[in-house]
Amino acid sequence: MHVYSAALKLRFRGLTVRQGVLFEGPAGWAEFAPFVEYGDDEAANWLRAAHEAAFLGFPQPVRTHVPVNVTIPATDAERAFDLVRASNGCTTAKVKVAEKGQTLSDEVARLEAVRAALGPSGKIRVDANGGWDLETARARLAVLDRAAGGLEYAEQPCAQVEELAQLRRTVNVLIAADESIRRAEDPLRVAELEAADVMVVKVAPLGGVRRCLELVEQIGLPVVVSSALDSSVGLSAGLALAAALPELPFACGLATSQLFVSDVTPEPLLPVDGQIAVRPVVPEPGRLAALAAPEADAQWWRERTRRVAARAGIELPVV
Repeated sequence: MHVYSAALKLRFRGLTVRQGVLFEGPAGWAEFAPFVEYGDDEAANWLRAAHEAAFLGFPQPVRTHVPVNVTIPATDAERAFDLVRASNGCTTAKVKVAEKGQTLSDEVARLEAVRAALGPSGKIRVDANGGWDLETARARLAVLDRAAGGLEYAEQPCAQVEELAQLRRTVNVLIAADESIRRAEDPLRVAELEAADVMVVKVAPLGGVRRCLELVEQIGLPVVVSSALDSSVGLSAGLALAAALPELPFACGLATSQLFVSDVTPEPLLPVDGQIAVRPVVPEPGRLAALAAPEADAQWWRERTRRVAARAGIELPVV
């Protein structure tokens, strides 16, 4: 078991450092990295996904490359422009909004900068992480849609599925559900309430590639596969899901290795001409040593992994 601690280029989800556990099984390398604030029950799905990667492997792919978007944190306009231009050919950008302490003017400036960097043919989506109430979402989306020159969709503008359903009927922007699927007791309510036009799925929070494929079939909406701020090991599971889907109409949010100062492999999963090749990832021993977490953090992660494995009934010889 290896516990990594990797610095991020910019603050993302309130983090400046990403930590997680890597281990190898007969099918390949796996990552267990639920965010620190997640309880053991929620973290169990992340461990199920890691177990699948290490011991079962992934379904057969139907494509060799996956188109991806560049992810723009809640940063200033100049930095947002630069990130798009440095994205190795990505023609779609996902822009974070609804950041505490920022204003609508900040968001408008960020979107205008992203549009300038992408050009008129690029696609822009926003992600509010459930940060708006219904009325705020209606008002903000009207402004941000104009600032972006047209939004591809808005991801999780409100926290509640019922709010998404109401919002979807009163705005001209497509609505995507993320947290309402991956953190919901009943993810099928998104379909029952017709609350979204697009579903965002993340392998680790949903328990693995196979579980995601089942959920996609049950919900029946177009899919965007996104990352959970993983290292390239975790990203390889997201790519495996995107590669196995029968249809992939949208660029996926899997280019987040670009947010790391240094990844666990010298050949991270980065886009080339806006696409990432589907391939396994093997960490490099020197990188693992250089990115090793401080001992107190490593011990915390080892104990957490043992505890979650015991609660979920998952056998992991490495712990």
